[in-house]
Amino acid sequence: MKRIILFGFLVLVFSSCKTTKLTKQLTSKTEVDFFKNQFTGVLVVDANTKDTVISVNANRYFTPASNTKIITLYTALQLLPNKLPAFKYSIDKDTISILGTGDPTFLHPFFKDSTALQFVNKFKKIKVITGNIKDNIFAPGWAWEDFDTYFSPEKSAFPMYGNVLEVSDVQGNLQCNPSVLRTDLSYSTTEKFSRKLRKNTFFYKPKSQKIKEIPMIMDSLLVHKLWNDLLPNKVSFSKNIPKNTKTFYSISSDSLYKRMMYKSDNFLAEQMLLMASSTMSDTLNSKRVREYILQNQLKNLKHQPRWVDGSGLSRYNLYTPTIFVEVLTKLYDDIPTKRLFDFFPIGRKEISSWYLGNPQQYLFAKSGYVSNNYNLSGYLVTNSGKILIFSFMNNHYRKPTSELKKQIQDFLTYLRDVY
Repeated sequence: MKRIILFGFLVLVFSSCKTTKLTKQLTSKTEVDFFKNQFTGVLVVDANTKDTVISVNANRYFTPASNTKIITLYTALQLLPNKLPAFKYSIDKDTISILGTGDPTFLHPFFKDSTALQFVNKFKKIKVITGNIKDNIFAPGWAWEDFDTYFSPEKSAFPMYGNVLEVSDVQGNLQCNPSVLRTDLSYSTTEKFSRKLRKNTFFYKPKSQKIKEIPMIMDSLLVHKLWNDLLPNKVSFSKNIPKNTKTFYSISSDSLYKRMMYKSDNFLAEQMLLMASSTMSDTLNSKRVREYILQNQLKNLKHQPRWVDGSGLSRYNLYTPTIFVEVLTKLYDDIPTKRLFDFFPIGRKEISSWYLGNPQQYLFAKSGYVSNNYNLSGYLVTNSGKILIFSFMNNHYRKPTSELKKQIQDFLTYLRDVY
Protein backbone atom coordinates (compact mmCIF):
# COMPACT_ATOMS: atom_id res chain seq x y z
CA MET A 1 0.00 0.00 0.00
CA LYS A 2 2.85 2.35 0.92
CA ARG A 3 4.51 1.57 -2.42
CA ILE A 4 1.33 2.46 -4.30
CA ILE A 5 1.02 5.75 -2.43
CA LEU A 6 4.70 6.52 -3.04
CA PHE A 7 4.38 5.68 -6.72
CA GLY A 8 1.32 7.94 -7.04
CA PHE A 9 3.16 10.72 -5.26
CA LEU A 10 6.17 10.40 -7.59
CA VAL A 11 3.92 10.42 -10.67
CA LEU A 12 2.22 13.56 -9.37
CA VAL A 13 5.56 15.27 -8.68
CA PHE A 14 6.94 14.26 -12.09
CA SER A 15 3.79 15.46 -13.85
CA SER A 16 3.87 18.73 -11.93
CA CYS A 17 7.53 19.32 -12.80
CA LYS A 18 6.84 18.53 -16.46
CA THR A 19 3.90 20.96 -16.55
CA THR A 20 5.93 23.67 -14.80
CA LYS A 21 8.74 23.25 -17.32
CA LEU A 22 6.28 23.42 -20.23
CA THR A 23 4.66 26.55 -18.79
CA LYS A 24 8.06 28.21 -18.48
CA GLN A 25 8.94 27.29 -22.05
CA LEU A 26 5.64 28.65 -23.39
CA THR A 27 5.89 31.81 -21.30
CA SER A 28 9.37 32.46 -22.65
CA LYS A 29 7.93 32.34 -26.17
CA THR A 30 5.63 35.25 -25.30
CA GLU A 31 8.49 37.27 -23.80
CA VAL A 32 10.69 37.50 -26.88
CA ASP A 33 11.47 40.95 -28.27
CA PHE A 34 8.81 40.55 -30.96
CA PHE A 35 5.97 40.96 -28.40
CA LYS A 36 7.49 43.77 -26.32
CA ASN A 37 5.99 46.72 -28.17
CA GLN A 38 2.41 45.46 -28.31
CA PHE A 39 -0.31 44.03 -26.05
CA THR A 40 -0.50 40.23 -25.87
CA GLY A 41 -2.71 37.92 -23.83
CA VAL A 42 -2.70 34.12 -23.82
CA LEU A 43 -4.70 31.48 -22.00
CA VAL A 44 -4.48 27.72 -22.63
CA VAL A 45 -6.59 25.22 -20.65
CA ASP A 46 -6.84 21.43 -20.84
CA ALA A 47 -10.36 20.72 -22.09
CA ASN A 48 -10.86 17.65 -19.91
CA THR A 49 -8.93 18.31 -16.70
CA LYS A 50 -9.61 22.09 -16.83
CA ASP A 51 -5.97 22.63 -15.75
CA THR A 52 -4.35 25.88 -16.87
CA VAL A 53 -1.32 25.25 -19.07
CA ILE A 54 -0.32 28.90 -19.48
CA SER A 55 -1.84 32.26 -18.57
CA VAL A 56 -0.33 35.57 -19.68
CA ASN A 57 -2.44 38.73 -19.32
CA ALA A 58 -5.51 36.50 -19.59
CA ASN A 59 -7.59 38.87 -17.46
CA ARG A 60 -6.91 41.98 -19.52
CA TYR A 61 -9.32 43.34 -22.11
CA PHE A 62 -8.51 43.34 -25.83
CA THR A 63 -10.21 44.38 -29.06
CA PRO A 64 -11.41 40.97 -30.29
CA ALA A 65 -12.28 41.72 -33.95
CA SER A 66 -13.96 38.65 -35.49
CA ASN A 67 -13.29 36.46 -32.46
CA THR A 68 -16.60 38.06 -31.41
CA LYS A 69 -18.25 35.64 -33.85
CA ILE A 70 -17.50 32.82 -31.40
CA ILE A 71 -19.92 34.46 -28.93
CA THR A 72 -22.43 35.00 -31.73
CA LEU A 73 -22.17 31.32 -32.66
CA TYR A 74 -22.73 30.35 -29.02
CA THR A 75 -25.81 32.60 -28.87
CA ALA A 76 -27.32 31.14 -32.04
CA LEU A 77 -26.72 27.59 -30.82
CA GLN A 78 -28.53 28.47 -27.58
CA LEU A 79 -31.58 30.18 -29.11
CA LEU A 80 -32.13 29.03 -32.68
CA PRO A 81 -33.70 25.71 -33.76
CA ASN A 82 -32.13 23.17 -36.12
CA LYS A 83 -33.71 24.91 -39.11
CA LEU A 84 -33.68 28.66 -39.61
CA PRO A 85 -36.90 30.59 -38.97
CA ALA A 86 -37.49 32.10 -42.43
CA PHE A 87 -40.47 34.23 -41.43
CA LYS A 88 -43.58 34.30 -39.27
CA TYR A 89 -46.94 34.22 -41.04
CA SER A 90 -50.70 34.16 -40.78
CA ILE A 91 -53.23 33.16 -43.43
CA ASP A 92 -56.59 34.75 -44.17
CA LYS A 93 -58.35 33.03 -47.07
CA ASP A 94 -56.22 33.71 -50.16
CA THR A 95 -53.87 36.15 -48.40
CA ILE A 96 -50.71 35.37 -46.47
CA SER A 97 -49.12 37.97 -44.20
CA ILE A 98 -45.41 37.48 -43.57
CA LEU A 99 -43.20 39.02 -40.90
CA GLY A 100 -39.42 39.04 -41.22
CA THR A 101 -37.29 37.16 -38.69
CA GLY A 102 -33.93 38.38 -40.00
CA ASP A 103 -33.12 35.17 -41.93
CA PRO A 104 -30.21 36.21 -44.21
CA THR A 105 -30.33 33.18 -46.54
CA PHE A 106 -33.35 34.27 -48.61
CA LEU A 107 -32.04 34.50 -52.21
CA HIS A 108 -28.53 35.00 -50.79
CA PRO A 109 -25.74 34.79 -53.45
CA PHE A 110 -24.25 31.74 -51.68
CA PHE A 111 -27.30 29.94 -50.24
CA LYS A 112 -29.71 30.93 -53.03
CA ASP A 113 -32.51 29.70 -50.78
CA SER A 114 -35.95 30.14 -52.35
CA THR A 115 -38.05 27.88 -50.11
CA ALA A 116 -39.75 30.93 -48.61
CA LEU A 117 -40.54 32.31 -52.06
CA GLN A 118 -42.01 29.01 -53.22
CA PHE A 119 -44.22 28.84 -50.15
CA VAL A 120 -45.69 32.36 -50.36
CA ASN A 121 -46.13 32.13 -54.15
CA LYS A 122 -48.94 29.63 -53.58
CA PHE A 123 -51.14 32.45 -52.34
CA LYS A 124 -53.03 34.96 -54.45
CA LYS A 125 -52.00 37.88 -52.26
CA ILE A 126 -48.88 38.42 -50.13
CA LYS A 127 -48.75 41.07 -47.46
CA VAL A 128 -45.22 41.88 -46.28
CA ILE A 129 -45.12 43.36 -42.77
CA THR A 130 -42.42 46.00 -42.34
CA GLY A 131 -41.18 48.05 -39.42
CA ASN A 132 -40.62 45.25 -36.88
CA ILE A 133 -36.88 45.89 -36.56
CA LYS A 134 -35.71 48.16 -33.74
CA ASP A 135 -32.03 48.19 -34.56
CA ASN A 136 -29.64 50.55 -36.33
CA ILE A 137 -28.69 49.48 -39.84
CA PHE A 138 -25.03 49.61 -38.72
CA ALA A 139 -23.62 48.77 -35.30
CA PRO A 140 -21.80 51.32 -33.10
CA GLY A 141 -18.16 51.76 -33.99
CA TRP A 142 -18.41 50.71 -37.63
CA ALA A 143 -16.39 52.87 -40.04
CA TRP A 144 -18.66 54.97 -42.26
CA GLU A 145 -16.28 54.71 -45.23
CA ASP A 146 -16.98 50.97 -45.40
CA PHE A 147 -20.55 51.63 -46.57
CA ASP A 148 -19.84 50.31 -50.08
CA THR A 149 -17.72 47.29 -49.10
CA TYR A 150 -18.88 43.68 -49.33
CA PHE A 151 -18.28 43.11 -45.61
CA SER A 152 -20.60 45.89 -44.42
CA PRO A 153 -24.20 45.36 -45.65
CA GLU A 154 -27.09 46.87 -43.75
CA LYS A 155 -29.01 44.84 -41.19
CA SER A 156 -32.70 44.33 -41.96
CA ALA A 157 -35.78 42.39 -40.86
CA PHE A 158 -36.30 40.57 -44.15
CA PRO A 159 -32.97 40.45 -46.03
CA MET A 160 -32.98 39.78 -49.76
CA TYR A 161 -30.02 38.70 -51.90
CA GLY A 162 -27.74 39.11 -48.87
CA ASN A 163 -28.59 42.84 -49.02
CA VAL A 164 -25.93 43.24 -51.72
CA LEU A 165 -25.94 43.85 -55.45
CA GLU A 166 -23.74 41.22 -57.09
CA VAL A 167 -22.03 42.73 -60.15
CA SER A 168 -19.86 41.15 -62.86
CA ASP A 169 -18.54 41.99 -66.30
CA VAL A 170 -19.30 39.29 -68.89
CA GLN A 171 -17.44 39.99 -72.13
CA GLY A 172 -17.90 43.72 -71.79
CA ASN A 173 -21.50 43.54 -70.63
CA LEU A 174 -22.43 44.48 -67.08
CA GLN A 175 -24.61 41.94 -65.30
CA CYS A 176 -26.07 42.08 -61.82
CA ASN A 177 -28.22 40.22 -59.35
CA PRO A 178 -30.92 41.29 -58.61
CA SER A 179 -31.26 42.16 -62.29
CA VAL A 180 -34.03 44.72 -61.62
CA LEU A 181 -31.28 47.16 -60.53
CA ARG A 182 -29.39 47.01 -63.84
CA THR A 183 -30.55 50.52 -64.77
CA ASP A 184 -28.96 51.82 -61.55
CA LEU A 185 -25.55 50.36 -62.44
CA SER A 186 -22.88 51.82 -64.71
CA TYR A 187 -19.17 51.71 -65.49
CA SER A 188 -16.98 54.37 -63.90
CA THR A 189 -13.26 55.09 -63.68
CA THR A 190 -13.63 58.24 -61.61
CA GLU A 191 -15.96 57.30 -58.73
CA LYS A 192 -14.07 56.66 -55.48
CA PHE A 193 -16.79 54.41 -54.07
CA SER A 194 -18.84 51.62 -55.63
CA ARG A 195 -22.12 53.26 -54.62
CA LYS A 196 -23.44 56.69 -53.85
CA LEU A 197 -23.41 57.30 -50.11
CA ARG A 198 -27.18 57.69 -49.68
CA LYS A 199 -28.54 56.40 -52.96
CA ASN A 200 -28.83 53.05 -54.75
CA THR A 201 -26.66 54.16 -57.64
CA PHE A 202 -23.85 51.68 -58.27
CA PHE A 203 -20.51 51.77 -60.11
CA TYR A 204 -18.14 49.18 -61.52
CA LYS A 205 -14.64 49.67 -62.89
CA PRO A 206 -14.22 48.63 -66.56
CA LYS A 207 -12.17 45.48 -67.26
CA SER A 208 -12.39 44.33 -63.66
CA GLN A 209 -12.18 40.55 -63.55
CA LYS A 210 -13.89 39.79 -60.27
CA ILE A 211 -17.48 39.63 -59.07
CA LYS A 212 -18.20 42.59 -56.81
CA GLU A 213 -20.73 42.65 -54.01
CA ILE A 214 -22.00 46.15 -53.22
CA PRO A 215 -24.32 46.76 -50.25
CA MET A 216 -27.78 48.04 -51.11
CA ILE A 217 -29.69 50.68 -49.15
CA MET A 218 -32.63 48.60 -47.91
CA ASP A 219 -35.15 51.46 -47.73
CA SER A 220 -38.87 51.03 -48.36
CA LEU A 221 -38.53 52.12 -52.00
CA LEU A 222 -36.01 49.39 -52.80
CA VAL A 223 -37.78 46.70 -50.77
CA HIS A 224 -41.03 47.38 -52.66
CA LYS A 225 -39.15 47.26 -55.96
CA LEU A 226 -37.47 43.94 -55.19
CA TRP A 227 -40.64 42.22 -53.97
CA ASN A 228 -42.72 43.42 -56.89
CA ASP A 229 -40.03 42.19 -59.26
CA LEU A 230 -40.22 38.74 -57.67
CA LEU A 231 -44.02 38.53 -57.48
CA PRO A 232 -45.60 41.13 -59.79
CA ASN A 233 -49.00 42.46 -58.72
CA LYS A 234 -49.20 40.12 -55.72
CA VAL A 235 -47.37 41.99 -52.96
CA SER A 236 -48.59 44.76 -50.66
CA PHE A 237 -47.04 46.20 -47.50
CA SER A 238 -48.26 46.91 -44.00
CA LYS A 239 -46.95 47.82 -40.55
CA ASN A 240 -49.67 45.93 -38.67
CA ILE A 241 -48.19 42.81 -37.09
CA PRO A 242 -50.69 39.93 -37.23
CA LYS A 243 -51.61 37.95 -34.12
CA ASN A 244 -51.27 34.18 -33.64
CA THR A 245 -48.57 33.71 -36.24
CA LYS A 246 -46.85 30.47 -37.17
CA THR A 247 -43.20 30.13 -38.18
CA PHE A 248 -42.01 28.88 -41.55
CA TYR A 249 -38.53 27.31 -41.53
CA SER A 250 -35.90 27.27 -44.25
CA ILE A 251 -32.47 25.60 -44.40
CA SER A 252 -30.30 23.84 -41.83
CA SER A 253 -28.98 26.23 -39.18
CA ASP A 254 -25.57 24.53 -39.17
CA SER A 255 -25.04 25.45 -42.84
CA LEU A 256 -25.42 29.13 -41.89
CA TYR A 257 -23.14 28.87 -38.86
CA LYS A 258 -20.43 27.16 -40.88
CA ARG A 259 -20.55 29.75 -43.67
CA MET A 260 -20.48 32.60 -41.14
CA MET A 261 -17.43 31.16 -39.38
CA TYR A 262 -15.54 30.03 -42.50
CA LYS A 263 -15.93 33.31 -44.37
CA SER A 264 -16.00 35.44 -41.21
CA ASP A 265 -19.13 36.95 -42.73
CA ASN A 266 -20.17 40.08 -40.83
CA PHE A 267 -23.63 40.27 -42.37
CA LEU A 268 -24.51 36.69 -41.49
CA ALA A 269 -23.27 37.20 -37.93
CA GLU A 270 -25.37 40.32 -37.41
CA GLN A 271 -28.47 38.69 -38.85
CA MET A 272 -27.98 35.64 -36.61
CA LEU A 273 -28.46 37.86 -33.57
CA LEU A 274 -31.60 39.37 -35.10
CA MET A 275 -32.94 35.89 -35.84
CA ALA A 276 -32.21 34.89 -32.26
CA SER A 277 -34.24 37.88 -31.09
CA SER A 278 -37.17 36.67 -33.24
CA THR A 279 -37.45 33.66 -30.91
CA MET A 280 -38.09 36.07 -28.03
CA SER A 281 -40.36 38.66 -29.68
CA ASP A 282 -41.84 39.79 -32.99
CA THR A 283 -39.66 42.89 -32.71
CA LEU A 284 -36.07 42.31 -33.87
CA ASN A 285 -33.42 43.82 -31.63
CA SER A 286 -29.87 42.51 -31.29
CA LYS A 287 -29.15 44.42 -28.08
CA ARG A 288 -31.94 42.56 -26.30
CA VAL A 289 -30.37 39.24 -27.31
CA ARG A 290 -26.88 40.24 -26.21
CA GLU A 291 -28.19 41.37 -22.83
CA TYR A 292 -30.27 38.20 -22.43
CA ILE A 293 -27.34 35.85 -23.09
CA LEU A 294 -25.02 37.79 -20.76
CA GLN A 295 -27.65 37.80 -18.00
CA ASN A 296 -28.49 34.11 -18.37
CA GLN A 297 -26.28 31.54 -20.12
CA LEU A 298 -23.13 33.66 -19.65
CA LYS A 299 -23.95 35.28 -16.31
CA ASN A 300 -21.16 33.38 -14.52
CA LEU A 301 -18.29 34.52 -16.75
CA LYS A 302 -15.29 35.62 -14.71
CA HIS A 303 -15.27 38.88 -16.69
CA GLN A 304 -18.20 40.54 -18.44
CA PRO A 305 -17.38 41.65 -21.99
CA ARG A 306 -18.30 44.87 -23.69
CA TRP A 307 -20.33 43.37 -26.52
CA VAL A 308 -21.75 45.81 -29.07
CA ASP A 309 -22.18 43.82 -32.30
CA GLY A 310 -22.38 40.28 -33.64
CA SER A 311 -19.51 40.44 -36.12
CA GLY A 312 -16.65 42.11 -34.27
CA LEU A 313 -16.39 44.83 -36.89
CA SER A 314 -16.70 47.44 -34.13
CA ARG A 315 -13.62 48.45 -32.17
CA TYR A 316 -15.88 49.16 -29.19
CA ASN A 317 -16.00 45.45 -28.34
CA LEU A 318 -13.80 44.38 -25.42
CA TYR A 319 -13.00 40.79 -24.38
CA THR A 320 -10.39 38.99 -22.34
CA PRO A 321 -8.72 35.69 -23.33
CA THR A 322 -10.45 34.23 -20.27
CA ILE A 323 -13.89 35.05 -21.70
CA PHE A 324 -13.17 33.23 -24.95
CA VAL A 325 -11.76 30.17 -23.20
CA GLU A 326 -14.80 30.03 -20.90
CA VAL A 327 -17.27 30.23 -23.82
CA LEU A 328 -15.25 27.75 -25.89
CA THR A 329 -15.31 25.43 -22.88
CA LYS A 330 -19.11 25.70 -22.67
CA LEU A 331 -19.33 24.81 -26.38
CA TYR A 332 -16.94 21.87 -25.89
CA ASP A 333 -18.94 20.55 -22.95
CA ASP A 334 -22.33 20.90 -24.70
CA ILE A 335 -21.74 19.90 -28.33
CA PRO A 336 -20.34 16.67 -29.82
CA THR A 337 -16.71 17.25 -30.82
CA LYS A 338 -17.10 16.35 -34.50
CA ARG A 339 -19.97 18.80 -35.00
CA LEU A 340 -18.27 21.53 -32.94
CA PHE A 341 -14.89 21.33 -34.69
CA ASP A 342 -16.61 21.49 -38.07
CA PHE A 343 -17.68 25.09 -37.31
CA PHE A 344 -14.07 26.29 -36.92
CA PRO A 345 -12.15 27.12 -40.11
CA ILE A 346 -8.50 27.66 -39.16
CA GLY A 347 -6.23 24.69 -39.85
CA ARG A 348 -7.95 23.68 -43.10
CA LYS A 349 -6.00 23.96 -46.36
CA GLU A 350 -8.94 25.46 -48.24
CA ILE A 351 -9.21 28.28 -45.70
CA SER A 352 -5.68 29.27 -44.74
CA SER A 353 -2.04 28.46 -45.41
CA TRP A 354 -1.27 28.94 -41.73
CA TYR A 355 -1.43 26.46 -38.82
CA LEU A 356 -1.67 23.41 -41.07
CA GLY A 357 -1.09 19.97 -39.61
CA ASN A 358 1.28 17.44 -41.14
CA PRO A 359 -0.46 15.22 -41.98
CA GLN A 360 -3.33 15.60 -39.48
CA GLN A 361 -5.23 18.82 -38.87
CA TYR A 362 -4.53 19.82 -35.30
CA LEU A 363 -6.13 23.26 -35.01
CA PHE A 364 -9.82 24.21 -35.06
CA ALA A 365 -10.00 27.93 -34.42
CA LYS A 366 -11.42 31.33 -35.40
CA SER A 367 -9.20 34.26 -36.24
CA GLY A 368 -10.10 37.91 -35.79
CA TYR A 369 -8.42 40.80 -37.58
CA VAL A 370 -8.81 44.55 -37.82
CA SER A 371 -5.80 46.68 -38.62
CA ASN A 372 -3.05 46.27 -35.99
CA ASN A 373 -5.10 43.67 -34.08
CA TYR A 374 -4.99 39.90 -34.64
CA ASN A 375 -6.45 37.20 -32.40
CA LEU A 376 -6.86 33.44 -32.61
CA SER A 377 -9.09 31.35 -30.35
CA GLY A 378 -10.25 27.75 -30.49
CA TYR A 379 -9.18 24.16 -29.97
CA LEU A 380 -5.84 22.37 -30.36
CA VAL A 381 -5.39 18.60 -30.57
CA THR A 382 -1.94 17.55 -29.32
CA ASN A 383 0.11 14.67 -30.68
CA SER A 384 -0.74 12.75 -27.51
CA GLY A 385 -4.45 13.09 -28.31
CA LYS A 386 -5.31 15.68 -25.67
CA ILE A 387 -7.53 18.65 -26.47
CA LEU A 388 -6.56 22.14 -25.39
CA ILE A 389 -8.74 25.25 -25.43
CA PHE A 390 -6.88 28.48 -26.10
CA SER A 391 -7.11 32.18 -26.84
CA PHE A 392 -4.09 34.11 -28.15
CA MET A 393 -4.88 37.84 -28.44
CA ASN A 394 -2.68 40.58 -29.90
CA ASN A 395 -3.49 44.30 -30.06
CA HIS A 396 -1.69 47.39 -31.33
CA TYR A 397 1.25 45.78 -33.12
CA ARG A 398 3.01 47.55 -35.99
CA LYS A 399 4.90 44.66 -37.56
CA PRO A 400 3.45 42.68 -40.51
CA THR A 401 0.67 40.31 -39.46
CA SER A 402 2.46 37.48 -41.28
CA GLU A 403 5.36 37.82 -38.81
CA LEU A 404 2.94 37.68 -35.89
CA LYS A 405 1.33 34.54 -37.31
CA LYS A 406 4.77 32.89 -37.49
CA GLN A 407 5.23 33.54 -33.77
CA ILE A 408 1.78 32.15 -32.93
CA GLN A 409 2.31 29.14 -35.17
CA ASP A 410 5.61 28.37 -33.45
CA PHE A 411 3.88 28.62 -30.06
CA LEU A 412 1.01 26.34 -31.05
CA THR A 413 3.08 23.69 -32.81
CA TYR A 414 5.39 23.48 -29.78
CA LEU A 415 2.34 23.02 -27.59
CA ARG A 416 0.99 20.35 -29.96
CA ASP A 417 4.26 18.43 -29.94
CA VAL A 418 5.10 18.61 -26.22
CA TYR A 419 1.84 18.53 -24.24
